[in-house]
Amino acid sequence: MLIGVPREIKDNENRVALTPAGAEELTRLGHRVIVEAGAGSDSGILDEEYEIAGAELVHSPDDLIKVADMILKVKEPLLCEYELLRPGQILCTYLHLVAEPGLTRALVEQQVTAVAYETIQLPDGSLPLLKPMSEVAGRMAVQVGAKYLEKIHGGRGVLLGGVPGVPAAEVVILGGGVVGSNAAKIAMGMGAHVTIIEKDPERLRYLSDILHGNVSLVMSNRYNIERAVGYADLLIGAVLIPGARSPILVTEEMVMAMKPGSVIVDIDVDQGGCIETVDRRTTHSDPVYVKHGVIHYSVGNVAAAVPRTSTFALTNATLPYILEIAENGIRRAVLRNETLAKGVNVISGCVVYPAVAEALGLPYVPLEEMWIGQ
Repeated sequence: MLIGVPREIKDNENRVALTPAGAEELTRLGHRVIVEAGAGSDSGILDEEYEIAGAELVHSPDDLIKVADMILKVKEPLLCEYELLRPGQILCTYLHLVAEPGLTRALVEQQVTAVAYETIQLPDGSLPLLKPMSEVAGRMAVQVGAKYLEKIHGGRGVLLGGVPGVPAAEVVILGGGVVGSNAAKIAMGMGAHVTIIEKDPERLRYLSDILHGNVSLVMSNRYNIERAVGYADLLIGAVLIPGARSPILVTEEMVMAMKPGSVIVDIDVDQGGCIETVDRRTTHSDPVYVKHGVIHYSVGNVAAAVPRTSTFALTNATLPYILEIAENGIRRAVLRNETLAKGVNVISGCVVYPAVAEALGLPYVPLEEMWIGQ
């Protein structure tokens, strides 16, 4: 199989979809890997490292995307990349299609097989390819929030951990999953008081076992959310329904009641966000806006700020699935691996992931029906 790795062009997207170690594994098995020159530079990976691993370098995304059987990316294609995709091509990346109706239509019209990393799901419900980036994003959320709480960045002028005689900041986290638990670890480590709001009682029990310190674990309901948002210095959105739009848990009225100069970091913005006033995705070049006196940070690729860590964590997780597709082809790989099958969102001009079809009002075709009679 011919596998292409283009350079990411999204604003300050510094990650790359494949490391030299991954390229070496693929070429060792007889596959051809082509990498756009400079694709790994922002992650500290030299072109020469890819060449030593057996990959070939090209200097234009056109030369790569138009010919590759499988395209490996980190983030969704941008508008200028749509026309380069071709029928039957396999695209593997984080897609978040519920927030990308234009891209979804393009993938359908051009009959691309689109594998979304964020919907690949194990039998226990966990998301193995989203997890490493969620770990990074959860930890980054607290670092970002601490920065924007500083007065010089427009915040309240609050130190997360406080000092003796001055209370610590209040960090409220909506969701106790991978993002939320990682955010809690960092916030607690910095000395803040943390409140985690979670709807699953069993998850709350688990968090009670693993988190020890200045933390309150609260059942998710409107009353508790409204109360916690009111005292938050830093509010972190960490809610996830795989492949579907996030529910709005924090209303605009709740945000209006927050303390002036407090900070919202909504990690879930790729799925629409769980806070009503998070009405746009921002970029690393222009990361924040102020609404009702509250600083909003809603960067969709927060993990790109630490690309060296993120790139290697990403390939560690994705490579086994990439190898399975390369070795078996998409049809056989999907039929053999139910976990991988859940990552297929679009194939042969049809949306085969129900949450995407429902969110965008598109016809849904079950994946198993696509190959009946073949």
